Amino acid sequence: MNAITTHNPATDDSLPRLEQLAGISQRLLEKARAMGASQAEVSCSEERGLDVNVRLGEVETVESTHDRGIAVTVYFGHRKGSASTADLQESSLDATVAQACAIARHTEDDPAAGLADADLMATQFPDMDGWHPWALSADEALDLALACEAAGRSADSRISNSDGASAATAQSLSVYANSHGFIGRERSSHHSIGCALIAGQGDGMQRDGWYTSALAREDLNDPALVGRIAAERTVSRLQPRSLPTGEVQVLFAAEMARSLIGHLLGAISGGALYRRASFLLDSVDTQLFPDWFAIDEMPLLPRGLRSSTFDGEGVATRNSALITDGVLQRYVLGSYSARRLGLKTTGNAGGVHNLKVAANAGDRASMLSGMGTGLLVTELMGQGVNGITGDYSRGAGGFWVENGQIAYPVDGITIAGNLKQMFAGIEAVGTDVDRRSHVSVGSILVGKMTVAGDD
Repeated sequence: MNAITTHNPATDDSLPRLEQLAGISQRLLEKARAMGASQAEVSCSEERGLDVNVRLGEVETVESTHDRGIAVTVYFGHRKGSASTADLQESSLDATVAQACAIARHTEDDPAAGLADADLMATQFPDMDGWHPWALSADEALDLALACEAAGRSADSRISNSDGASAATAQSLSVYANSHGFIGRERSSHHSIGCALIAGQGDGMQRDGWYTSALAREDLNDPALVGRIAAERTVSRLQPRSLPTGEVQVLFAAEMARSLIGHLLGAISGGALYRRASFLLDSVDTQLFPDWFAIDEMPLLPRGLRSSTFDGEGVATRNSALITDGVLQRYVLGSYSARRLGLKTTGNAGGVHNLKVAANAGDRASMLSGMGTGLLVTELMGQGVNGITGDYSRGAGGFWVENGQIAYPVDGITIAGNLKQMFAGIEAVGTDVDRRSHVSVGSILVGKMTVAGDD
């Protein structure tokens, strides 16, 4: 990376700002108690960011943001009301609590409503190494974006145009507090550089791109490398073909493979389960994947993209298995969905934390070699997934593979199957993990799917 401005701890005012949010949360809880609420919870957040965009060597946008949000939820027994504001004036805070209380008084009892149990609250708050703010000026950010785009545009003569490049940095402060006496504070940062390019001419044009993102500046790829990868990916898509309809092996590239894990998470999440809108109802202790397959949740991973010592309700998080030996170990629950299901929260109010999918194969090249002949998917389009039946049908693009080598690009195809059969039919997971997601997974090889093309 170029030598540019770094974070200066001496000018970091995040801790005083965090304490200000903590003070606001305590005042709001007191106001809610004074208005008769039996329980209450408050979420306060503040975000600052810089986002720049360039195209064809010219500045397109420079956006600096500073947002704040305060949400109050009160419970009168099992009646719930919520309201929010971005105004810190006492009159606005008073009005927000009063509005939440008014809503609660007019709602019906919900036996599942209420705070998570007090004995589940987190009590230990080790540093998760997620705070790495970057004192990036607008000029420096523009230089990064311009360098990224320039490297991409000059990497190959077939690059004919650009959809632009961007650089962004953001930092977030948040406090969650409730009437159990719990108060949790978090600081996080996030940075990214990306580029999208166009290759070819006329009807033969193809578009693709690449980006790097991380919590800390030093974990970003060099802007020029990002541009070159964007160019390589774009050019590799030129002169695509379709495929004849049939059943083939499908290798989901790592950045696509995490969508399969996302479909699993959607099906085992509390909201889908208590609504009976999941193809994995009553599936705990059921074999869903091959017996070597495993997924572990690791919320306490240092510098993890979704690391936290507590969930969205203050419940202490812990490392735990989601899939072991191919068997589903538990659902993904907050306290509300857990009560609806007659179960206990899994510390997942607000979603999952860092997930690690165990690999049983090598890198992308070795997986292609092992597959021999089949389809490598590098792009997915559309939302053709039925969460109730598990039926899966999505537009796709990528590469046809023969004799373990990429033969030619393909697009205009559809891949289809059923997620239950797809999960059970996974033959390999690679070590080529895409580090830009909290779902740590390499390429996934599914033994058989239906591919429909034009030919």
